Amino acid sequence: MNSITINNLVKNYEKFKLDNVSFNVNKGYITGFIGPNGAGKTTVLKSILNLIKKDSGDIKLFDKDLETNTHLLNDVGVVLEYQYFSNDWTPIDVEKAISNYYENWDSNTYINYLNKFNLDKDKIIKDFSKGMKVKLKIACALSHNAKLLILDEPTSGLDPVARDELMEILQEYISDENNSVLFSTHITSDLEKIADYIVFIKNGKIIFDGEKDDLIEKYLLIKGGLNSITSTEKKKIIGYREYNTGFEGLIKSEDKINFNEKLIFEKVNLDEIIVFLNKEVHYEQH
Repeated sequence: MNSITINNLVKNYEKFKLDNVSFNVNKGYITGFIGPNGAGKTTVLKSILNLIKKDSGDIKLFDKDLETNTHLLNDVGVVLEYQYFSNDWTPIDVEKAISNYYENWDSNTYINYLNKFNLDKDKIIKDFSKGMKVKLKIACALSHNAKLLILDEPTSGLDPVARDELMEILQEYISDENNSVLFSTHITSDLEKIADYIVFIKNGKIIFDGEKDDLIEKYLLIKGGLNSITSTEKKKIIGYREYNTGFEGLIKSEDKINFNEKLIFEKVNLDEIIVFLNKEVHYEQH
C-alpha cells in the first residue's frame, strides 16, 4: 500500500504550472521532497492537503481517492513552514484549538512532546523563538496517531541538536513499518541521514523519483584545469562553470568513460545535485 499516490497532477497559475506531477510515498519509509525555490514543492503539498484545488489529476491517500474520502486527512500530521497559531496562545491554548479536529488526539502524547522539546505549556507563542515554534508544530503533528507525516521545512530554525532529535523521532516514527513521512526541506543533509526515497521537482515537473542512493550514484562531480578538457567533453557537463584556476560541473556517472581519466571525479551530495541540475545549462561553444 502507498501512503500517497499522485497521478498526473496539474495546477495552473499565471506564471507557473504543476505539469503532470506523478509520484508515490511508500508505506513505512521516509521520502524526501527536494527542488529549488519556486519548483512547486509547496503547491504539491497544499494539493495533497486539500488546501488548494487542483485543475486535474488524481491524489490518493492510503490507496483511496482523496476527493471522496477527505476524512483520511485525520490520519495525516502536518508541519507547514508558515505560522498558523495565534501569537497570544500558549501551547495549552493550541491544544484546545486543534484537538477537536482530530478524532485520535492524545493529550498525554502532546504533553510528553512539550516536555521532550522543553516547551513551557504556559508561555505565549509570541515569546517563543523560531526553533521553539517549529517544535510546537511538530508536537502537534505527532499527537494524534497520524499514519502519515507531511513536513514542509520542519528543521528550519532548529539548532543542530534539535535537528538531530527530530531525525531520531522520525526514524522511530516509521520503525513499525506502518507510518510514512513526506519531508520537504532545503537542508538536504537531513535527508541524506534518514531519507529512503527522493522525489526531485524542478519547474513544476518531476525529474527524479526513486531511491536516494540511486540519485546520488547517478551523478559525479567533475573538476579540472581549463586546458584539460575539450569542447566535446564540455558539452556533456551539466551546470558547467569556470574559475580562474579551473572548472567544475556535473556529469552522469555512465558518461565518465567519455572523459579524460586525468580529470578529477568526486561523489556528489544532494545539495550539489540540486545546484547543478537547477542550472540545467550544458556547455555551449560560442
